[in-house]
Amino acid sequence: MRLMIALAAAPAFALAACGAPADDTVDGADAAADTPMPVEPDGGIGDGATPPADQTSTPDGDAASIPTALQGRWGLVAADCTSTRGDAKGLIEVTGNTITFYESRATLSDVAQRTDDSVRATFSFTGEGMTWTRDMALAAQDGGETLVRTEYGEDAMADPLRYSRCSEGDA
Repeated sequence: MRLMIALAAAPAFALAACGAPADDTVDGADAAADTPMPVEPDGGIGDGATPPADQTSTPDGDAASIPTALQGRWGLVAADCTSTRGDAKGLIEVTGNTITFYESRATLSDVAQRTDDSVRATFSFTGEGMTWTRDMALAAQDGGETLVRTEYGEDAMADPLRYSRCSEGDA
């Protein structure tokens, strides 16, 4: 009789062993615990390993911002920097992650390359009731006194635009 009970229970124990594994995580454990430790190219752990992406620093600060060297007011011609009549159509103002043009605004959205004095990224534009995106590069030249803006892709300008930095006293 005991043999019959043991034989009848064996399939039940076998099926129980096939169940989902128990959740062994500690309450409050976050996703960072699941992040694998970086390793060196040869598989070892040590000084050559790069830190996880959320712990890396970027040139001159936040990777989601336009480099500080490019920020400020820039004019295509000198009069763009000094006009008080609101007709400075060649004036742009570059701040944290935004470029403000005469009748539109571009917001940094997807950075492809970034250094302390240049950025190439996709910018999301809004203006005059329209929205569009543009692959664009900004680069400082001439010791930071010139900003070169180059567009890429369909409908891009054929040649780069060169802006001069507006002086601090210009309004």
